[in-house]
Amino acid sequence: MDVFVFDLLPYAEQLEHLKVDGELPWPLPKHHFNPEVAVQTYEEHLSAWEELDRLGYDGVGFNEHHTSPYGLMNSPNLLAAAAAQRTQRLKLLMYGNLLPLHNPLRLAEELAMLDCLSGGRIISGFARGIPREYRVFNIPPQESRARFEEAWEIIRRAWTEEVFSFDGQFWQYRDVALWPRPVQSPHPPVWVPVTSSKETIEWAARHNIPITPGQGAHRGLREDIIRYYARHLEQNGHRITPRHLVLSLDVYVADSKEQAFREAGPYWHYFYTTLFSHGNVTDTSVQSRFQYVSSSAHDYVRPENRAAVAGARESYRGLTMEDLRRQVEEMPWGSPDEVRDRILDEVKHAGAHTVLLNFNRGSLPNELFVNQIRRFAAEVLPALQSYQVTSVPAVEVTTGE
Repeated sequence: MDVFVFDLLPYAEQLEHLKVDGELPWPLPKHHFNPEVAVQTYEEHLSAWEELDRLGYDGVGFNEHHTSPYGLMNSPNLLAAAAAQRTQRLKLLMYGNLLPLHNPLRLAEELAMLDCLSGGRIISGFARGIPREYRVFNIPPQESRARFEEAWEIIRRAWTEEVFSFDGQFWQYRDVALWPRPVQSPHPPVWVPVTSSKETIEWAARHNIPITPGQGAHRGLREDIIRYYARHLEQNGHRITPRHLVLSLDVYVADSKEQAFREAGPYWHYFYTTLFSHGNVTDTSVQSRFQYVSSSAHDYVRPENRAAVAGARESYRGLTMEDLRRQVEEMPWGSPDEVRDRILDEVKHAGAHTVLLNFNRGSLPNELFVNQIRRFAAEVLPALQSYQVTSVPAVEVTTGE
């Protein structure tokens, strides 16, 4: 199996003291930003990615967010360009560019350049983003889905056709021949992060594109997503395999569970209570009112799993350290053996060929992040990379019913 590390590049200084009524101000004014901290953040994380490359990880993932200390990765393409020059073999997963917000032809050009700069190491993730981004760019949320699908069609055609023209609802082009072209043929691999909306699952299935089946560890919801995805792959002439699934997991290696919680717990807590909902609307009921998600987006989910997609804002803002301690009991945090076994248990349950591991939520200090990279590489990574995933159990269960 393949092991990637996901890195949000959070601003390397805690800002919890700025909260008003339990929330960071939005927008967060300039005078709270320290450019020296940003310079330090970028250098530390790029150096950490070099370490991932040296130690044999398969890839690094990063994405696009705006106007928040949640993550300093406004342009994943700039990060990929820098990383391409500092690494030799590491896959560079942009997870991903937010298609509805940008000129898709420009994205097609930049991604083709990046594939050339990296010698064909780009994995091009595409996403819709979170509601905060639409406020920033003044894009109507109800246009998000249509913009996403139109932008993908433009990028696909720009990458693969000799010359193309396009006359769409949002963008129009005539007689375009892309230069340079991607190294990878017919184009770089495309992945899409799926939280739970059925429209994204159906889109990925139509185009035979791998997904991340849910961002949390709720097994029932993950099963529902995988089964729904598998059915729609089948309807579009494809069959699900472990390479269709990318499993996202929070991981922390220590001598014991208690040490892991003591070292990393405060930073995960800061991430969820301070950064995660900054300027954002996480509640799916509110997103539905803004027409960002459809009213039927989750009607495929079994009733007992629907609470897992609610995204109630207070469940993040109100998280206590004791709540987190209870969650950690079921997570791959602790000794190397426990971390390995829990990851493999999740992998076997999902049937996923790739794991995307979060080592550094919040503003985890760089020395702890680098220590995680090194210790995991020495004590856990070999067992994972040698493990062969051969089936997707959730689909087999469904077939046998």
